[in-house]
Amino acid sequence: MENNEEIYLDDEFMSNLMENDAIGSFIRQGEAFKTLMAYYKCAIMEIETKFNVLNEDFSAEYDRNPIETVKTRLKSPESIIEKLHRKQLPFSAESIEQNLNDIAGVRVICAFPEDIFLLSDCLLQQDDVKLIKKKDYISNPKPNGYRSLHLIVEVPIFLHTEKRFMKVEVQFRTIAMDFWASLEHQIYYKKGHDAIELREELKNCAEVSAALDLRMQNIRAQINEE
Repeated sequence: MENNEEIYLDDEFMSNLMENDAIGSFIRQGEAFKTLMAYYKCAIMEIETKFNVLNEDFSAEYDRNPIETVKTRLKSPESIIEKLHRKQLPFSAESIEQNLNDIAGVRVICAFPEDIFLLSDCLLQQDDVKLIKKKDYISNPKPNGYRSLHLIVEVPIFLHTEKRFMKVEVQFRTIAMDFWASLEHQIYYKKGHDAIELREELKNCAEVSAALDLRMQNIRAQINEE
């Protein structure tokens, strides 16, 4: 679920892909692909439930909800094909599961930065959640100003015949970070890499938004102290 993760492919590109024998083989694995996507959907539901439970727990214990909203998404077949092609990976359901970590995505939107780290710690402390990879773009923003906390985690899903471990990408953002990322996404696809002035302005906005997040967090802390 990385920023700018969805790739929109034109008809000519897709036509060229379909003519490739490897892609044709991948497309013919329709049932295996469909089953794998169902497993990823189950993994998304597992993670989403965990956050809903945490939110209820904080509400009951501290009379506050650290989560503003939870968004989920399953990567589109077109984007999966494009990513396999770009990485020169085999076109198969097995290749997807072994090599791609962002098929299933969950985005958690919080009001304050400290809630991001609180919730991520709560998630990782659960004994059925395994951390695969962590990228902290809040403490270390990307050069363009992008801020978010990314986790790749593995969780079990319980099927009628087996317990299966699936990977999910979990992103944590504040409301301001999410709004900024949405605008950056629009600029990327509508203006491309040539919108230098817009990108510089957007980077400045990221700095302002981050400062505002911390000021609002400090205000909340003062209210709680009083």
